[in-house]
Amino acid sequence: MVGNSVITDVPDFSVDWYRDVVDFADGTPQPVHWFATHFTEGAIVLLGVLLVVAALSRLRHGDTPGRALALAAPVAVLFAYGASEALKSLVAEDRPCRTPADLVIVAGHCPPAGDWSFPSNHAAIAGALAATTLLLHRRIGLVAVPLAVLAAVSRTFIGVHYPHDVAAGLLLGALIGTLLTPLVARPLTTALPHLFPRLFPTPTPVPTPTRR
Repeated sequence: MVGNSVITDVPDFSVDWYRDVVDFADGTPQPVHWFATHFTEGAIVLLGVLLVVAALSRLRHGDTPGRALALAAPVAVLFAYGASEALKSLVAEDRPCRTPADLVIVAGHCPPAGDWSFPSNHAAIAGALAATTLLLHRRIGLVAVPLAVLAAVSRTFIGVHYPHDVAAGLLLGALIGTLLTPLVARPLTTALPHLFPRLFPTPTPVPTPTRR
């Protein structure tokens, strides 16, 4: 026990995969190291830009429910980050790069003690950004999804997360983004036409055809 946190055993398969990935990464050329180190952060920025583009498309050309969905998406992403951070503090799994002293990691340095490993916040944010982008705009979402997977994988490649950390983070973010965005959008669809009638017209109900 560490405070109110619980330290769990790391699955053996994840340790083995981590060592294989880090050994492979260490053998790649220096330009690959540079790219991977910057990509792991830059991919989140790119995913954020894709979400903004998808949201603006909905806000400009969508109906009121679609616009409400666009406004709800960032809320879901923030919630995914908060859930990941809470789970990280609860589990308190130490970073893999802090355990085996013989490994050389691409990142160059390991996050400090207390910056826990499970799940990966980067992967959770990437999963939520990709899922919400896909909800808003299918074509842009099909670009965001593989980018999110690469962003998650890169966290293991540079040596700061176990594979199960990034898999759990990616899944957590995707689930929260997919499930929470429509839930938040529902009350917004009702409230926005009353608050901003010019910007958000009340959806016109589709008439039910009568039988003759």
